[in-house]
Amino acid sequence: MHTFAKQLNSIGWGIIGCGNVTEVKSGPAYQQTDGFELVAVMRRDLDKAEDYAKRHKVPRFYNDANTLINCKEVDAVYIATPPDSHLDYALQVAKAGKPCCIEKPMARNYKECLEIYNVFDAAEIPLFIAYYRRTLPRFLKIKEWLDSGNIGIVRHLNWVLSQPPNALDISRAPNWRTDIKVAPGGYFDDLASHGLDLFHFLLGEVKEASGFYKNQQGLYSAPDAVSGSLLYQSGVTGSGNWNFGSFNNEDKVEIFGSEGKISFAVFQEAPVVMETNKGREEISIDHPKHIQSFHVEAMKKHLTTNDFTHPSTGKTALHTSWIMDKILGTI
Repeated sequence: MHTFAKQLNSIGWGIIGCGNVTEVKSGPAYQQTDGFELVAVMRRDLDKAEDYAKRHKVPRFYNDANTLINCKEVDAVYIATPPDSHLDYALQVAKAGKPCCIEKPMARNYKECLEIYNVFDAAEIPLFIAYYRRTLPRFLKIKEWLDSGNIGIVRHLNWVLSQPPNALDISRAPNWRTDIKVAPGGYFDDLASHGLDLFHFLLGEVKEASGFYKNQQGLYSAPDAVSGSLLYQSGVTGSGNWNFGSFNNEDKVEIFGSEGKISFAVFQEAPVVMETNKGREEISIDHPKHIQSFHVEAMKKHLTTNDFTHPSTGKTALHTSWIMDKILGTI
């Protein structure tokens, strides 16, 4: 049973860090979910916070996170800042006793994630992480195929994600996503975390993980090439290669079973394909306009009922962080 079940007509949310990710992907979902309201936003630049609030019709805006967190109209907080500030803001939200959703990755490393998780767990405060692929219909179809045994016993998973350096990389201009102080794994933190968390959802927990990383291009401080190996508790093996200095864009996941194979992409909106001795099935499932809509709706259900648990919590994200740090060799 959940200890937090808000008995109000609506739950007021505040957003810390109303940047690009909140414009379309997430912010509107909090406004459009029945039972939720977006009541306040915060950005260090007050003019930008005001601009966001006016455009999205949010009644309050601040340039101080503590003020938003302790605003009496704010019942829950969504932290949408770069990962180097997640720990500090999350601890403030926990101190205020309010449910929290944190953008992925949960924090810069497993140690910080564990600190966040322990504080919320001890206080029995709901904690969610924005690994929203766990709620998207495209990936739920894959889980349905796997759980139904359509490809037999799962044996192995392989993911290749590659892309050329972008203009910002080449310019060597400041970019938090490739700053080792903010995101120690670079694009691996920002992008690979989505897939590794999704595979955790699809295949269960990982027993062992290891890997290698390298900065091959010298364009920024974080790694730009990572290779990893996984062993799931179920006995499934896994491998991944993530390279951000390649000549082409590639995003291909293959899950091999004793009786077939499932192929799909984590980011590209390619069809999901299942191949077995019975034939080939290909399904295209569009994402919603506001891609976090199902994730946010699931939070509402978790917070207002006692018989539903959100698929992406602090506990599940903590395990994903452990996997990532094991691949990077930091634990």
